[in-house]
Amino acid sequence: MLNSFRKFLRSFLKVEDNVRTKIFIILNGIGFLAMSVAILTDIIIGEHPVEIIALIITGILSFIITIWASRNDKIQIAANIMAACIVIIIVPIAFYFGGGPTGGGIIWYSYAYLYVGIILVGAMRWIMLSLLTVNIVGQFVICYLFPDYIPSHDKLPFFVDVCVSVLLVGISVFFMVLIQHMLYLEESEKSKERAKKIEELNRAQNRFFSSMSHEIRTPINTIIGLNELTLRENISPEVTENAKNIQAASKILLSLINDILDMSKIESGKMDIVKVQYDVGKMLSEIVNMIWIKANEKGLKFTISVDPTMPSQLFSDEVRIKQILINLLNNAVKYTKEGHVSLSVHCTRTEGGKALVSYSVEDSGMGIRKESIPHLFDAFRREDEEKNRYIEGTGLGLSIVKQLVDLLGGSISVNSVYTKGSTFVVSIEQEIVDDSMLGDFDSHRENAAKDTYQYHQSFEAPEARILIVDDNSTNLMVAKKLLKATKVMVDTAESGEKALGLTLQHEYHVILMDHLMPVMDGIECLHAIRAQAGGLSKDTPIVALTANTGSENQALYKREGFDAYLMKPVDSAELESTIRKLLPQKLVKVSQGNDASEDNESIYHEIRRKIPIVITTESTSDLPAELIEKFNIPVIPFKVHINEGVFYDGLEAGNDTIVRSMQDTSIITRSEVPSVAEYEDFFSDQLTHAQHIIHISSAKSIGDGYANACEGALAFYNVRVVDSGLASGGLGLLVMYAKSLTETGMFDPDQIVEALEEKKDKISTSYIINNTDYLYRSGKLSNYVHKICVAFMLHPIVEARNSSLNIRKLWAGSFDKISSKYIKSLLKHPGEIDKSVLFITYSGLMHSEIEEIQKEIETYIHFDKIYVQKASPSVSINCGPGTYGLFFMRKN
Repeated sequence: MLNSFRKFLRSFLKVEDNVRTKIFIILNGIGFLAMSVAILTDIIIGEHPVEIIALIITGILSFIITIWASRNDKIQIAANIMAACIVIIIVPIAFYFGGGPTGGGIIWYSYAYLYVGIILVGAMRWIMLSLLTVNIVGQFVICYLFPDYIPSHDKLPFFVDVCVSVLLVGISVFFMVLIQHMLYLEESEKSKERAKKIEELNRAQNRFFSSMSHEIRTPINTIIGLNELTLRENISPEVTENAKNIQAASKILLSLINDILDMSKIESGKMDIVKVQYDVGKMLSEIVNMIWIKANEKGLKFTISVDPTMPSQLFSDEVRIKQILINLLNNAVKYTKEGHVSLSVHCTRTEGGKALVSYSVEDSGMGIRKESIPHLFDAFRREDEEKNRYIEGTGLGLSIVKQLVDLLGGSISVNSVYTKGSTFVVSIEQEIVDDSMLGDFDSHRENAAKDTYQYHQSFEAPEARILIVDDNSTNLMVAKKLLKATKVMVDTAESGEKALGLTLQHEYHVILMDHLMPVMDGIECLHAIRAQAGGLSKDTPIVALTANTGSENQALYKREGFDAYLMKPVDSAELESTIRKLLPQKLVKVSQGNDASEDNESIYHEIRRKIPIVITTESTSDLPAELIEKFNIPVIPFKVHINEGVFYDGLEAGNDTIVRSMQDTSIITRSEVPSVAEYEDFFSDQLTHAQHIIHISSAKSIGDGYANACEGALAFYNVRVVDSGLASGGLGLLVMYAKSLTETGMFDPDQIVEALEEKKDKISTSYIINNTDYLYRSGKLSNYVHKICVAFMLHPIVEARNSSLNIRKLWAGSFDKISSKYIKSLLKHPGEIDKSVLFITYSGLMHSEIEEIQKEIETYIHFDKIYVQKASPSVSINCGPGTYGLFFMRKN
């Protein structure tokens, strides 16, 4: 029925009408129908003619105004007129001539309030609300003071009028609210659909940008790589200078591509700033070499003035600073037909070993209109489009400049006179690395231009063998030639499938893997190599070759298990450095003049081999520190909140601190599981030295730890989360069992998980509670049960079973007697118990009390090894002081 009603409404209303228009039309329609029925009723019961005539006139007026407003888009005017008619004319007449308090007119005030609230907006809504209220109060005052002036109803007309009015107003209000709700739901669905389409468009845009980046960088990689090989030859200074200019022009092309990609990153909040130590003179020389060619082609005079007191080396994001200056200088050249373009660089030392560097770009171009300056940094906006229709460019340059300057914590200002020229000043504070002065930049640049290119390989490794995988044959050729001088044996493969064939035949010391390849991409090929049956390169360091920049992609490669990544176009020095670091040290012969400190990194990479599986757990496992250290078990800490402070479980807050805090009722303590993001970071760190993770979590019913761990694991293909169904020492025992499986050579994650599922049901996990106050405070025990326990001195025995914690028994008496009873109930059948290890976990007990517990245990069973451990703060908060538990394995 509701769907039929919706269809009727859709057929009645225009699709293009907005929600407000639709509501106005529908409410007036409902009001018109209600008024028609009211008129008919008034005629039947013999209401006053004035009331009937007023209703008829209003009904006709309502119909005419609704039609006129919907056709002429005058909804607001029509709504004001209708509201005024209802408030000022209809309701007072209906009240006065309809019997006052003894008639149905009074009920229509409710309808009037609803109409005013829904239809009107702004000041008119409040004006009509006030008038309506004054009207009602005035009518009742008059009725009270002068009752004889208000005609009253007889008994029958009174009941009929009131009954009909209640029905009409009630049904009208019902349909008003129903229809308004339906319309807003419909608009909400449309909004969701629009949001979904926008999201799909954004994803498509990102895919396009990624694909474009990959495709365009491939030929640039070839140009830069082959040009690098030309520079390595014994060529004349003139050819060297030409080759350097080719290199500079290639980087300009690369920066243009980055403009579009960077805009996408900035909009999505994924732009990252990477600060490095850089040579100021070298950076400025590169910028000048890029710009002067363009300026010379247009017959412009290009000058540069650099403060000779500039520090020679600074620490900031060199790439982004170059991008800012190149964009500003490119714009200056574009918009200047004749005259000059200049770059001035000034420096002021600031506190803390920093310098405020100001870059001023000035031109004699067309300038910028005063009214256009506020919109200057809008994306895709170009001023005086007609005059500049022949100028090339994305229109993104200044928008990117502004946002990069903001990211670097700097400032940018513009001073421009229309038709006379513009000056852009960028100021960025940077750390000083080498405070020796730069000196005369012109002589510095001339010397740099005259320098012949001197290439010398950083190492030789004739016995090393590497594999390069890329679907582009030109990229393979360039990379192979760039490594020729290192004497490394290089094999190439144009697909993941061919790479897998080669890894069955040869053991490679390093593999360079292109990310985006058809059929099998680099990530899929990486996983296939790691899991390849009979493969000879399962543990070989693998480097991602990628055109996708950004911190999110760095995180992706790290998560997936790559040992490093290289950005396309590949820099030859970076390529050599990366391979050198990853090769076994015994195969590398370092060339003279290279920094010996890199040898340490080579040793590091040689020693670091990814272990097949790492077992991880949570701080609530209550594992003794000696076992965590001995078996190298990574533990993610829970968080503990103490009033306003937040501490990491076991790292910043210990058991004793928490117990003392809990005894002070003015201190509020609670525990918090790690967030999804914290689990992701934890897993990501572990995957830098392990191929797979098996994370063993506390019982999922205890808190959100298991759910958050599962969600965090979704970011990785090689992380498995196991619900232990246990808590505290029981969880710790399962972790130790998992570790024992890997120690015996079981590295299949599925087999380990299956074994853990079988074993967890055989682990006895229980503890005795001295005071239920803390269970009640933490929400683990109802107020009703807590009061019973306090009244009858009951001590609960809590047991973990089937992934949940349950109160197994409630024993009355002193804690000492109940403690003995608890130990006996657990250990009375020693033949069923694995005597290899027992965990005793406690909170708020004295050393002498623990010794008594151990002595009593010895009267039943002699365990080979007993570990006594204070409970983690997160466990203590929930259980309270005076709690302890025994955790062991059963044979069956």
